[in-house]
Amino acid sequence: MSRQLRNSWMVIVLIIGTSLYSVEAEPHRILLDTDADTDDFFALLYLLKLNRSEFRLEGITISTNAWTDAGHAVNQIYDILYMMDRDDIPVGIGGEGGIMENGTIQPNVGGYLPIIEQGMTTYGGCRYRQAIPVGLGGRLDIDTNYGLRKELLPWGSRRYVPLQQLTAQRVMIDTISAGPTNVILTGAHTNFAIFLMNNPHLKRNVEHIYVMGGGVRSENPTGCCPENGTSSCQPRQCGDRGNLFTDYNSNPYAEFNIFGDPFAAYQVLHSGIPVTLVPLDATNTIQITEEFFKAFEERQGTYEAEYCFRSLKMARDTWFDDQFYTSYFMWDSFTSGVAVSIMRNSHKNNGENEFAEMEYMNITVVTSNEPYGISDGSNPFFDGRKIPKFNLTKGGVHSGHVQTDLRDPFCFVEDGKGKCKDGYTMEVTGLDAVHVLVATKAKPNKDVSSKLDREFYISFLDVLNNLEHTGRFNLMTEFPYYREVYYKPDFRNKKGKPVVFDMDMSAGDFLALFYLLKVPVEVLDIKAILVTPTGWANAATIDIVYDLLHMMGRDDIPVGLGDVFAMNQSDVVFPPVGDCKYAKAIPHGSGGFLDSDTLYGLARELPRSPRRYTAENSVKFGAPRDTDNPELRQPFALEIWNSTLKTLDHGSKITILTNGPLTSLAKIITQTRTASLIENVYVLGGHINRSHLDKGNVFTIASNKYAEFNMFLDPFAAKTVFESGLNITLVPLSIQRKVGRFLKTLERLKLTRKTPEVRFVKRLLSRLQALQRTHKRYHHMGTFLGEILGAILMAEKHHNLKPETEEMAIKVIAEGLESRDGQILIDKKRGNKVKILKNVDHKAYYDLFANRLGDEKQSAVLGSYDEQKKMWRTPSNRT
Repeated sequence: MSRQLRNSWMVIVLIIGTSLYSVEAEPHRILLDTDADTDDFFALLYLLKLNRSEFRLEGITISTNAWTDAGHAVNQIYDILYMMDRDDIPVGIGGEGGIMENGTIQPNVGGYLPIIEQGMTTYGGCRYRQAIPVGLGGRLDIDTNYGLRKELLPWGSRRYVPLQQLTAQRVMIDTISAGPTNVILTGAHTNFAIFLMNNPHLKRNVEHIYVMGGGVRSENPTGCCPENGTSSCQPRQCGDRGNLFTDYNSNPYAEFNIFGDPFAAYQVLHSGIPVTLVPLDATNTIQITEEFFKAFEERQGTYEAEYCFRSLKMARDTWFDDQFYTSYFMWDSFTSGVAVSIMRNSHKNNGENEFAEMEYMNITVVTSNEPYGISDGSNPFFDGRKIPKFNLTKGGVHSGHVQTDLRDPFCFVEDGKGKCKDGYTMEVTGLDAVHVLVATKAKPNKDVSSKLDREFYISFLDVLNNLEHTGRFNLMTEFPYYREVYYKPDFRNKKGKPVVFDMDMSAGDFLALFYLLKVPVEVLDIKAILVTPTGWANAATIDIVYDLLHMMGRDDIPVGLGDVFAMNQSDVVFPPVGDCKYAKAIPHGSGGFLDSDTLYGLARELPRSPRRYTAENSVKFGAPRDTDNPELRQPFALEIWNSTLKTLDHGSKITILTNGPLTSLAKIITQTRTASLIENVYVLGGHINRSHLDKGNVFTIASNKYAEFNMFLDPFAAKTVFESGLNITLVPLSIQRKVGRFLKTLERLKLTRKTPEVRFVKRLLSRLQALQRTHKRYHHMGTFLGEILGAILMAEKHHNLKPETEEMAIKVIAEGLESRDGQILIDKKRGNKVKILKNVDHKAYYDLFANRLGDEKQSAVLGSYDEQKKMWRTPSNRT
């Protein structure tokens, strides 16, 4: 070969080599789909701290049908990214698309419901999600991250805004379209399964899928009797494949992430894309040991390490028994570590990595139970259909009985473990088997002398404490003069009518609360607020109540948290979980929980109160142990009620205004002997139809034409209240509709003095009006405007309002039938007499509302979060 030809070949080889090196040097692109649980934050922060020339987190999508609620989850992700200086990462959540009866998947399906339940809306049942606790130890604690989210995380400019928020599908499509992507799934698989089903042409851009979830050969180490235990000890989920601690009697095989949407997990596993599974088999071998906990406590050198440790500590301190160190595992963080280590070693075979032992297995995801081909009403894919949805095979693996709820009779075996296997990642042979790389065990620490006996323990602590790519600040350090200030006015010498306001935290309730706080204390003295989270908002939204009170200078008003389940809805065996028979009527997405939980994107314009929900607890109130600050514990509604009664002057009685479901008031009636201390009750809600054309407003339940939401959402509580003999004035839907006019309210507010509360209320009303005009999901916004009426009726002298009332004997239907429950009937023989508001002077109504909000007396002491930030940037002696 000539020298010239040889040189030419050398140049070509160099060019090819350089090109290959350039390709290899490109960072691994990652998309994280997370359910925003506490351990998900550990995984997210671990990924954010990695070398960006090697790994680049390109997008985050949020799974909304598991451990968190959409509005709280998306804002917490934004807060973490702001702390970490990563506002460049797109975040997707929800969407208003649906799946048609013929199986056509519309763009932007929100993932609020499992695929088997998904129709054309965002409201629906909780077939799988009901396995997750709703209140303490469940979604309430995760939505707030035990109260640490509000205490520590700073607020940036990004937040949820209606109709502007990127959807989960949009972020997935944009991220994966941009280039080869590794997908990490740490929640239910709904979002990604819908992406794969609707975008098969983009599968080629998905390099690998990493899944935390399932249990293949796992044996649950929790719920076991100690070796030296007594014969009376009964093992619970000990040895089970799965970890459904709320449902192991009916389904001992499933793990929470896969159980959240088994059909979606099946689609992901059978997509033809390489999958690595990090199941309970592996995570059960890397628990949070006492040694690791102590090492973590000593290594909190960054804001992100501190946030993770304090979250972990609160999880430990509030754990339900004394087995935390053998029951809490590094689920999602370990998965992220295994995933990036496999990517880093992609040139090696068989998923070799630093942190886990791997093995190929043939598995599938069980989506229904044998015998296949039956039709028992449990399986919407097949029942009542000539052609199965998505053209599924008749008599195939998806055609059996699908678990319907926690106590599904099909699942129980007498004197034995439950037989339902929905969500089980099961080893199989034959056509349904998928060859999957499975992590089987966490690798030991290479340093055998270390007290930390797993290699990933070291990596996790090192990465979180690495000063490269570290967080910029937390809430306290973002501002040079940050301080917590409590505004507690002295109203001891002003004796107004004692009032308790019971609210479900809908947008209208916040309007009513603004109004009540502006009524002179010598006229109306708000003794307490009861929050009833069985209505339009989730329990964690209580933080917005605290913020509004802080803005108005009323940090003295106690707030009690009511039950998270309507009457008869919590599970008899395990009360922290339960059914959603009535709550399912509230949309999860636009115009529903997503918007209520964020006050339609405006909650973050309120100043941040030093008060907040926390999971702090005390043995005094039944907790297994005291946490560090038990005095910060969130009191329950009954506690606040009882303590409020003790503040009354001798002979005084309380007036109650209820603006939501009657869950809390019914509990006061049934569990205390204090009804005689209630002078009057104003109930906003109910509908009395005069003809078949006079419909109620439960627009999500087609079969129930005449109920109103507040009655429907807890009909048995409503029945209890109306049969109690209390002096009740009902403010029904018909009169609310007469005064629910955005244009008139806004026009009148324009003419009044521009107090901070007027400015905020105008922004909220203007947004509701604009949304109603823009999108069909917001057609019901006028309902919230009418919710102010009860407050005005109770608070004002009536010479201007000119209320007209009529006494009627009524009864509330509560039979357990969704087609009738919550309806009010006139029954002169067996009904209970109440006063019903029939009419008011409309002009006086708008005048009273606007004038009261524009009054300079009892106005806001801190107008907005922007004003609060200015205060925190200024020395206290200059404010």
